[in-house]
Amino acid sequence: MPSPHGCPREPVPDTVVVTDSPRQPAGRSDLGIAVDVAAVGTPRNRLVAIGDSLTHGFQSGAIFNTDLSYPALIAAELGWLDQFRRPQYPGFGGIPLNIEALLRELEDRFGDRLSWWELPGAAFAARQRLAEAEEWWDRGPGSRVPPMPGIAHNLGIYGWDLRDVLERTADTARADERVPQGWQLVPLVRNADSIAARRVLESARAPDGTALTPLGAARALGEEGTLETATGDGIETLLVAIGSNNALGSVIGLCVRWSGDGFDDLRQKGRYNVWRPEHFAAELDLVVAQLRDIAARHVILLTVPHVTIAPVARGVGGKVAPGSRYFHDYTRPWIADRDFDRRNDPYLASDEARAIDSVIDQYNDAIAGHVRRAREQGRDWRLLDLAGLLDRLATRRYLADPAVHLPDWWTPYVLPDELLALSPPPDTRFMASGPSGRTAGGLFSLDGIHATTVAYGLMAQELIRVMREAGVVFFHPDGVTPRPDPVQIDWRALLARDSLLAHPLASLTGDVALLGWLDQRLDILGRLWSGLTGG
Repeated sequence: MPSPHGCPREPVPDTVVVTDSPRQPAGRSDLGIAVDVAAVGTPRNRLVAIGDSLTHGFQSGAIFNTDLSYPALIAAELGWLDQFRRPQYPGFGGIPLNIEALLRELEDRFGDRLSWWELPGAAFAARQRLAEAEEWWDRGPGSRVPPMPGIAHNLGIYGWDLRDVLERTADTARADERVPQGWQLVPLVRNADSIAARRVLESARAPDGTALTPLGAARALGEEGTLETATGDGIETLLVAIGSNNALGSVIGLCVRWSGDGFDDLRQKGRYNVWRPEHFAAELDLVVAQLRDIAARHVILLTVPHVTIAPVARGVGGKVAPGSRYFHDYTRPWIADRDFDRRNDPYLASDEARAIDSVIDQYNDAIAGHVRRAREQGRDWRLLDLAGLLDRLATRRYLADPAVHLPDWWTPYVLPDELLALSPPPDTRFMASGPSGRTAGGLFSLDGIHATTVAYGLMAQELIRVMREAGVVFFHPDGVTPRPDPVQIDWRALLARDSLLAHPLASLTGDVALLGWLDQRLDILGRLWSGLTGG
């Protein structure tokens, strides 16, 4: 039966193994397989990262402060931030739409409580800001890519999936740019995805000028060799976090479209938003084949998180049964349980959410399998089970339900003392705050998909742990003096840079309703979210 927003309810493919319990995460980054690493020389590039929006540093609908991406946070702890090349996105809070900046501007203009008669004025003010940003980025100074002194070390690009890192380059991004079409009721930066990609990859070129993919760029960095010689591993640690966008579109669009013919074609894959396990495995095999050609001393692969935990799709109607981790339906975060109506509102049903989680478990089995085989062959590949980390933080799925049936392996993730001291401690619910401060959320930013600054800090801290297990030496800011264990993020300093936690929006509870109002009438967030996965 089709949903009210025209989404057909597709049957689950036979190759998807739907389970009642989530996959058990890996307990050790080395999977219990010892490897001797011959550390010869000093790699020129201490840290390189390949990935999507999480690696890029996306927050609240925009890529803007890449200094707060998890790779940059790790580089700072390595004492290598000044050498760590990453793109910059100054102007209008970044691209395509900084929801936090927009809401703060509306709050300054209309106060911390919007009345119904002020909504048209707020919508007009929002449109004016979007129009100015669109002009600056698509036709003004933001459309010009500044030079970078070498290939970027952070090669994460929002919206990209497995096929994209295999084929797309700065040149393909430029070729895909859209021609502005004059006045629009709701202007968004038309070429945000292209601009974002070109700022990462414009400098990634072979000696003959040929544009490189992220995988090709990492290979070129690996070929730079060590500081002592032109040979050896040019990369000390390579982080690889790719694959979320092979399933994320399902919760963004509240619609499941299983992959079929053309899943591996740049021009056709946009028809799908959840890859069948065999299709994901086929694409992953190609990515891993290229990773094996990159001269990196340590390679860390991250698993794909269960996208149904992200509050962009909020569970409504209660759990389907006592002890279940699934709600009856999942819909937009601003639609309250009492207001939800299957006849009129977009939604995912519980069986669809279960199938999405189950196929992601199969993705992660495939990722772990590649790490296992690499270690058996003597390579120092490691696994950070990001899916397990997020599962252990899931508030409404596990922590807030005393009746839920917990997996045997499950234990709550213990936040750092500085985060536990906050009132309330950060959790995975959609952010809520008022004149008295934050009342819920704190780990997901205002797009309901991407991490806040402190959540990126948690990712960085977990990767630092894995890197130390691999023998990577961290240095003080002088870049010379080794740091003793444990190497810890400066949480107080990071909290001060997390604007959503350090300076909560006084009107956010009302603003969530405003976001829904704007989305219903202007489709701002529908268009924004579709762009996050290349939809």
